[in-house]
Amino acid sequence: MTKFESEIKTIYRDSATIFNKLSDLSNLEQIKDQIPQDKLKDVEFDSDSLRFSVDPVGKIGLRIIEREPHKTIKFKSEKAPIDFLVWIQLKEMGKNDTKLKITLQAELNIFIKGMVSKPLQEAVNKLADMISSFPF
Repeated sequence: MTKFESEIKTIYRDSATIFNKLSDLSNLEQIKDQIPQDKLKDVEFDSDSLRFSVDPVGKIGLRIIEREPHKTIKFKSEKAPIDFLVWIQLKEMGKNDTKLKITLQAELNIFIKGMVSKPLQEAVNKLADMISSFPF
């Protein structure tokens, strides 16, 4: 398994507020217009899943498979060319001071790993940036 971890971001909110907002994917409606259309297309979501198209890969889905209140939200890929897990980790450091880290873990063979490592690392960091700027 290959693991990609984002930089640790600080969100100036309590972990419960952040968790409650992120654990219901329908809240993404608020930031749908901020998603770069040249990167992700046909974005759809409901409370438990997210679907989008990425060139040249096609349609990819993520479904929440685990929620640990105020700490972790874990996703599993659906209809993707490779199986992967993504999880959002939250750690409250103090009042209105929560750390966020995104981790992506995928089973990559050596050929694919060389081609996708850099884009996946960039994607994880951009996702962390986007979440940390979310209007909680």
